[in-house]
Amino acid sequence: MRVARLYDFGDIRIEERARPRLGPGDILVRTSACGICSGDIMPWYLRRKAPLVPGHEPVGVVEEIGAAVRDFRPGDRVYVHHHAPCFECPACRRGAYVHCRTWRGTKLDPGGMAEFFRVSARNQRDTLKLPQSVRDADGVLIEPAACVVKSLKRSGLCSGDTVLVIGLGIMGMMHVRIARNLGAGMIIGADLFAERAKRARDLGADLGLVVKDGNLAELVREATDGAMADVVIVGPGTPEAIHSGIACAAGGATVVQFTSTPPATSLEIDPHDLYFREVSLVPSYSCGPDDTRTALGLVEGGVINARELVTHSFALERINEAFAAAQLPEALKVVITFD
Repeated sequence: MRVARLYDFGDIRIEERARPRLGPGDILVRTSACGICSGDIMPWYLRRKAPLVPGHEPVGVVEEIGAAVRDFRPGDRVYVHHHAPCFECPACRRGAYVHCRTWRGTKLDPGGMAEFFRVSARNQRDTLKLPQSVRDADGVLIEPAACVVKSLKRSGLCSGDTVLVIGLGIMGMMHVRIARNLGAGMIIGADLFAERAKRARDLGADLGLVVKDGNLAELVREATDGAMADVVIVGPGTPEAIHSGIACAAGGATVVQFTSTPPATSLEIDPHDLYFREVSLVPSYSCGPDDTRTALGLVEGGVINARELVTHSFALERINEAFAAAQLPEALKVVITFD
């Protein structure tokens, strides 16, 4: 089978390797499509894992099952999460699935950017059958949408809240769509690029702000008559963006750090300011099986859909072009398709 193996940022090669061998509880999935994640275009994030077969947003068709498999059959269309929890440990009992040792130890074999991949019995705990109404291009949006579901859950979003989304790539646009679906009041999108700000308005934001020379807090103050934002989603993984998010927060607001900074990055904060304004800074990392099920419902209901969010599609052999396209300002979601 063909796989895309990443050796360095910008160096991805199509190679041949044997199909994964199945154990009694495993299933083999023939990949139909796989999305390129925002994390896949962060050089520091990829280089610490290389070499690898990337791709953790796959959908496909069950090709073969092990002798002990009961819940899936050949021909089933599925979305597969690359991590799945045990549901039994203290972290799982708290709903903190990303801190479960099993969750962190599970993965796809060899990855979503391959013609076939193996799904272990453990990973089948977060493998969902796709309704016929959900196309492949829609299905690849389940995992990123689930990350947004978790982010907004951790934000404590209430109906009528003013929401500011900083960074209007694919994840920012999904925050706009899902926050609107959850009953947010004013939604403000902010980005460095005017075309992204306009696209956010098209997707449901009330305002699309173009940030110049660090003037975001001033723009938000003007847009909200000084009230600022009740929920701030900080997309870019930089201290500057986090500081900007805190500056835009209303009293009692929650600022969500949605993307990791590079390792060893320091963030200086003013605890005096956070304390008396009661601003909460909350990280949100990945998603759990409750979030993926909610996300599937949003995809099935059309809240999240490929027609509005997928901007580029490439065949596997053009994967280097696909990764380059994913870094363009006009790109939202880039998807790899398989014959």
